[in-house]
Amino acid sequence: MTERDGSAAIYDVRAERGVMVTMRDGVRLATDLYLPARDGRLVSGRFPAILERTPYSRQALDTVGTAKFLCRHGYAVAIQDVRGRYDSEGEWYPFALEAEDGYDTVEWLAVQQWSDGKVGTIGLSYSGSDQHALASLAPPHLAAVFASEAMSNYHTGSMRQGGAAELRFLVYALRMAAESPQALRDPVLRAAARRESEAVEDWLRRTPLKPGVSMLRNFPSIERWILDVVRHGDYDDYWKQRGYNIEEYYDQYADVPLCLLSGWYDTYTRATIDNFVELRRRKRGPVRMIIGPWTHGVDALRQSWSGDADFGIDAPLDDYDTYRLRFFDAALRRLETGFFEGPPVRLFVMGGGSGRKLPSGRLDHGGRWRDENEWPLRRALPTPYHLWPDGSLRAEAPEAGPSSQTYRYDPANPVPTIGGSISAAAAVMPPGGFDQRGRPGLFGCENELPLNARHDVLSFQTEPLLRDTEVTGPLSVRVWVSTNVADTDLTAKLLDVYPPSVDYPDGYALNVQDGILRLRYRNDRSRPELMRPEEIYQVDVLLAPTSNLFVRGHRIRLDLSSSNYPRFDLNPNTGEPVGVSGRAIPADVTIHHDTRHPSHLLLPLVP
Repeated sequence: MTERDGSAAIYDVRAERGVMVTMRDGVRLATDLYLPARDGRLVSGRFPAILERTPYSRQALDTVGTAKFLCRHGYAVAIQDVRGRYDSEGEWYPFALEAEDGYDTVEWLAVQQWSDGKVGTIGLSYSGSDQHALASLAPPHLAAVFASEAMSNYHTGSMRQGGAAELRFLVYALRMAAESPQALRDPVLRAAARRESEAVEDWLRRTPLKPGVSMLRNFPSIERWILDVVRHGDYDDYWKQRGYNIEEYYDQYADVPLCLLSGWYDTYTRATIDNFVELRRRKRGPVRMIIGPWTHGVDALRQSWSGDADFGIDAPLDDYDTYRLRFFDAALRRLETGFFEGPPVRLFVMGGGSGRKLPSGRLDHGGRWRDENEWPLRRALPTPYHLWPDGSLRAEAPEAGPSSQTYRYDPANPVPTIGGSISAAAAVMPPGGFDQRGRPGLFGCENELPLNARHDVLSFQTEPLLRDTEVTGPLSVRVWVSTNVADTDLTAKLLDVYPPSVDYPDGYALNVQDGILRLRYRNDRSRPELMRPEEIYQVDVLLAPTSNLFVRGHRIRLDLSSSNYPRFDLNPNTGEPVGVSGRAIPADVTIHHDTRHPSHLLLPLVP
């Protein structure tokens, strides 16, 4: 093996488990250490350290497997249960205090006798977000960050989006309660919590959640957290705490080598891209980003599919540990692995497949990897596609004269969630790409009809495309809207519509990306403003970014509605505080599309 290949696996592993590391407030966190050894004895010398902090058990097999892999290559690896989880002391209020606890652990690792003083961090999802939290405090010995599928601002995305709450976290709260230290110590409590977690669909039918009613009453900090997430709509100091937010702390973020990873169907797509853009602009770095066609989680990185869409044999990141090793070898050891050579962005352009049904039963959507020098792409042209009264989506603006369409959104009968960028709730809301029609057994689906057959979904689509059309970059919809209530939501979904085929006689409407806006936050996420009935407002709905090739003969479609449930909490349309009242009323929502109100979808087209 040459130096350019990186470090070799020349060591054995010696584990020291259950080391209690003391935080600044005296709370002790359980930490397992994996140290380079030979013949059962520690190797003399000093090694760079790598830290992963997790609420999912420091002894999870995947996590331990990565720790041993890195240790064999000459790294001292620490895996730590976060505060209040498994063997760590303290109370777990999710995501809070991760900045301070992470800082203290980094500095503890740096002064151990086997440490060379350089500490890198790894982890995905929660373990990615707590990396960002501690990096926002810039620990002196932090030397590299590889954050996978992690937050930038939980109010902007993942806990809330566009002012609406992501109810996947109710599913998450019930599951994490069943795996909490209290439940692990009490078999009766654990069994009851598991039963309630498995019955989460019943709780989703009874939102908003009442305090003290579900089994979460036995887990006060978790119940307090989920109620805060669902009820706390305004962007204020609650959402600016470091465990929830690094958007407010970009200037203070550690200037160290950084790699960010996400997927187009991941919960953290927008967060990952926001972090890349802002940190690359502010820091010397180097900063790298990779985005594949994946859903959320380590297992998804090894798959060629997301939901019902398959992207081909090149889609998986099947060498995730090796990929991260190359990063740390370059960042912590200055080995010439080639990781920081070439363009800083590696992305997967979805689409271009055969469109056939594969033996797996999935759609062959296809795609390919490509390297880019920046994000957003300078050559991508923001191009408006206007909404027309006949349901078409066109480059030209609509004709003069008033034109609009009205639908009724009833919170008692919401549009069901079918795929999308979801995590931690697969049993209720399978993530990824799916034909947008009802599916047997899926929450909220009463039949197998297309979603846009509903009267509360408006569809606008292009004619069949005359040439392949690539869309890569940020997505948004500008709409002029009026309603008869004080507040409601507006949802937007971008779809790649396949023509009819032998395998799909009715065609296939693949969800590409979506978004939502709670209209009281149309001007400012910090200061809600209720609407005046029947007054027309210009609003912008942000969708998460994407990269998709719409093949010749396909159509580009935009669906508008006011619900996507249970992905997002339901707007009761009353204008009352969110997440509290069970009272709801229907809303008549009018979308205006004429010369004075040129509602449009804005797509970044790559020529």
